[in-house]
Amino acid sequence: MKARASVNFKGKVQGVFFRANTRDAAVRFGVVGWVMNLPDGSVGAVFEGEKQEIENLIDWCKRKQPHAHVDSADVRWEEYIGEFRGFNIRY
Repeated sequence: MKARASVNFKGKVQGVFFRANTRDAAVRFGVVGWVMNLPDGSVGAVFEGEKQEIENLIDWCKRKQPHAHVDSADVRWEEYIGEFRGFNIRY
């Protein structure tokens, strides 16, 4: 089932290659969308793809980021739009 999630990751998530590692993991999971640093020190992301793969990616971000420490991940499930062709880091 196709899905879309908007996620805000908080914790030690900036300056630790969180965005690059998320992009690489998204490609492995077949998820498209974007990730970017936010002014408050958190990282925002929008993921689209198969719901199970998005859940796997979110879990990977929370538990397996090599240098980051995620304290919380606020996930908002949204209607699938299909607007992305790949996965990008936004600046």
